[in-house]
Amino acid sequence: MQNVTNFPSNSSSHSRLPVIIKVCMVIPVFSIFLYCIAVMLRVFACHRRYLDSSRYILFAHMLINDTLQILSSVLLFLLVMGLVKSAIVFCVPLMFICTVTYQNTQLILATMSLERYVAIFYPLQCPAAWRSDRIWIIIMFHWLLSCMVVVINYSIGEPHPALASPLTSVLCIPKVVHASPIQILFNAAWSIFFFAAVAVIILFTYIRILIETRKLRKDSVSVSKAMHTVLLHGCQLLLSMLAFSIPITETLIVMHAKWPPEDIAFFNYFCFILIPRLLSPLIYGFRDQSLRGYIGKAFLCRLK
Repeated sequence: MQNVTNFPSNSSSHSRLPVIIKVCMVIPVFSIFLYCIAVMLRVFACHRRYLDSSRYILFAHMLINDTLQILSSVLLFLLVMGLVKSAIVFCVPLMFICTVTYQNTQLILATMSLERYVAIFYPLQCPAAWRSDRIWIIIMFHWLLSCMVVVINYSIGEPHPALASPLTSVLCIPKVVHASPIQILFNAAWSIFFFAAVAVIILFTYIRILIETRKLRKDSVSVSKAMHTVLLHGCQLLLSMLAFSIPITETLIVMHAKWPPEDIAFFNYFCFILIPRLLSPLIYGFRDQSLRGYIGKAFLCRLK
């Protein structure tokens, strides 16, 4: 969200038209996302048997986490587009939620891949932590780790002068919180390490399940489905990590095209942050045969 906020301080009637167009592009996508997520969560609420499976509990957790992430990021986007300044006590928690939920997405994808690995290799002797009544411990660990990393990032370095008073009105941009070079360095180093660790976990589970698929012949269908599920998690991870390509795409666009900075920032936000968050849970939800039937019935009931 940092580069989406690089607007001039004075807005004219000539510059309001692009802002209106950008808002009109984001709001429909955001509304479709919320509607689909609401239908999926309603399926989980109406059919309690899904809550007896660790796989579906983790998927429901991902839906809730991505909803919080989209809500906070779109709210920040609208505040920046309208050049609306808000108090520090409102701005910092909003950015905190947006960052924590972004970190959580990678952890959930890695955990869902490990859950498929455990289900294939330990079907009868499932570890206690992976049972449906204990999976909440792993979910709590996700939130604890993500919150701890963000708190450390906020704590190191010199604070921005605007943070002296919690009631100071500022534009909600990351530069207000991440003003120190050491914070930028810490954020980059942690992001690279985090992406590498999650990628290794997904790659490890995929290779092990692929090897198991060649060994087993009796239940090769379920093993093959698990392998495809882990591969999907890898694609979801790549989609969610596209946000780290924003500096590269900005440099390339500036070199080869004469776009205004605010247009470049919006392009990156819409393509690399908003759309992947929209596609990730939808692809996973509609791919599941059991969920797809209930989701289709729920959509038909709404249309009628």
